This record gives sequence, structure tokens and C-alpha cells, in this order.
Amino acid sequence: MAENKNNVFSFQEKQAAFTDYLRNPQVCPVPEGVIPERIDIHRELMFNNISSFLETSFPILRSIIEDNAWKGLCQDYFLVHHSKTPYFSEIPEEFLSYLQEERVPRADDHPFILELAHYEWVEMALAISLDEQPKVNDQLIQEPLTTEIALSPLAWPLAYQYPVHLISSTFKPQCLPETATFLLVYRSSDLEVNFIEMTPLTFRLLQLLQQQSVWLLDDCLNGLAREFVNFKPGVIYNGGLEILQDLAARGIVYQP
Repeated sequence: MAENKNNVFSFQEKQAAFTDYLRNPQVCPVPEGVIPERIDIHRELMFNNISSFLETSFPILRSIIEDNAWKGLCQDYFLVHHSKTPYFSEIPEEFLSYLQEERVPRADDHPFILELAHYEWVEMALAISLDEQPKVNDQLIQEPLTTEIALSPLAWPLAYQYPVHLISSTFKPQCLPETATFLLVYRSSDLEVNFIEMTPLTFRLLQLLQQQSVWLLDDCLNGLAREFVNFKPGVIYNGGLEILQDLAARGIVYQP
């Protein structure tokens, strides 16, 4: 038994030394018994694969960061972050976690980097989501007093400080806008990921739908009207009905 434990510890120590070198070859020594040229090739392949995958997953973020800075960002992620998943498709979420919780901000960072990365991750997360696509129902909003509605799991209402859907290599806002940006990002029945820019009222309506799995339509609209006290309740109610009818036609809200 003691010999088996020693073998296990020996393997774990070798594995730790191997991964330590892959992460930080400038500081950590080449593991004993490993040919330096071979492990360096292995490291370069791993780093290039991850860097390329991140570039594909965050194309706008990549386009606004200079080559050397992007390489440094990927190297820091490779060094600092310990992924909790073996799946390549989950690397973007791991990278987002690194940006939000582990990376030390730089003085020359664009102020919207975290929001842009989150927005691009949302697009990919919805594209590969295994959640079932609700059926489109053009006649959903018929009886507000009795109709139950729910928000599609493939529709995410989001609020950002910056207009992340407009950011590009030629548009990089450095000053905080006076108003927030409200977006609904959703996957349509043809499996395309789209977005809708929303008003604060529509955003709040979808927030209410998010707060519980099923709503009676009448209760949802009356709750919305009570919050927007500067408007006549009838205006909010009827406007909400029109909004929900449009969203139902897109499969964003549905009757569960």
C-alpha cells in the first residue's frame, strides 16, 4: 500500500511539474526526464490552440487589442487561470471568469472590455445552448386574464453601461455614455443569434418574466404599470401587450 501511495504521489508531482512548466517556462524548470525541445513544442501547440480559439470566440475584443497586447493577455490567462473544465467549448466562459475575477487591469485598457467580452460570450453561449427552442405562436396574446406566459431560456435581457453591440475597431468609446444600453440577445427558430435594442420599459418587462418561471399575463402587465407611475396604467398595459405580441411572434415569449 505504501509503495502504491508513493507511486501516486510521484505521478502527481511529475504532472504538477509538467503543467507548471507549460504555464510559466520562464520561472519553472523543465521537468526531470523530459526533453526540453519536445515539451516546448507541446507548450507552443497548446498556447496557439487556446489563443486561436479565444480569437475566434471574441472577434471584436481581438480586433480592438494590438497584437502584442493580445499575446500578453492570452499568456497571462494561460499562466494565471486554472480551468475547471476539459471542454474546449467552455473555454470562453473560463476566459470571461479570468477577465472578471483574476486579471489585473492595465492603465491602457479600454473601459468597456469586460462588458464587450461578456456580450460576445453571451452570443456564443446562446449559439451552442442545448435548451429547447420554444414554438412560435403568433396568436399567443388573446386572453390576457387567463394566458400564462414565460420567457424563452434562449432569450437573455441584458443591461450595459456601454453600447457593446456597436463597438468595433473603428468605434471605441472612452467616455461613459449618459444612458445605459438595454439589449435582448436571443436565438431564433432558424438557430441564428440576434439582438434587439430595448427601451427601459421593455427591459423591465422581460426582467419581470425572468423573476419567475411562469406569469399570468394580466398580473405581469399590471405589475409593470404599478412600477412606471409616470405613465397612465392603460398606456403601459396596452403597450406591454403589443410588445409581448411581437416577442411571441419571434419565439422570445411563449405559452408553457
